[in-house]
Amino acid sequence: MAGATLLISSKNYSSWSLRGYLLARLSGLVFEEKVVDPDDPANRRELLGQSSSIRVPALMHDDVVIWDTIAIAEYLNEMFPKAAMLPDERVARAWCRSISGEMHSGFVALREALPMNLRLFRPGFAVWSAVQADIDRITEIWRECLATSKGPWLFGAHPTIADAMYAPVVTRFRSYDVEMHGACERYCQQIMGWPDMREWFAAAQKEPEQIDELDIEF
Repeated sequence: MAGATLLISSKNYSSWSLRGYLLARLSGLVFEEKVVDPDDPANRRELLGQSSSIRVPALMHDDVVIWDTIAIAEYLNEMFPKAAMLPDERVARAWCRSISGEMHSGFVALREALPMNLRLFRPGFAVWSAVQADIDRITEIWRECLATSKGPWLFGAHPTIADAMYAPVVTRFRSYDVEMHGACERYCQQIMGWPDMREWFAAAQKEPEQIDELDIEF
């Protein structure tokens, strides 16, 4: 695939942009990044969770534009089947799609209370019950996947779409001092050590933009 462009938002604040980037890198796609103007009202609404739909990231290839993260994942999986973005085995493949979809559409309390901010660290941050329920469900998913696959990724020896979908959650857990144990902590370390994650994280630290609503002490 030549001439591909990935339209992204803030590297510090946008979990969806991070997912799109990880998916594109996972596929082996050669692409250039184009950053949406941080002052664009639609972009700001998406970052603040005030938009009814998420249109960034968007993958542009020739006359095709794909703007939903799951759609991007499925498109890249079709275009690059040798990248093994989904597990080989039928049941594992269905499970991978299911938990990726759950991440895509769920965990609203966690999204609202623990927005992604890679430059943030809130030691001793207190979470309320609905957020804890989301955390419990996410760690349940991780434990089940890792126990079945034997890790270090959710479905075995290499990352899949599911790891790209859950990677921003790991950054939230780190930013808000959510304590992990055992297999879940090892998985968090695996995600944070992912070379593509490290590259994104380093770029986020240098990003000049700041959104006051997402940096407030709360």
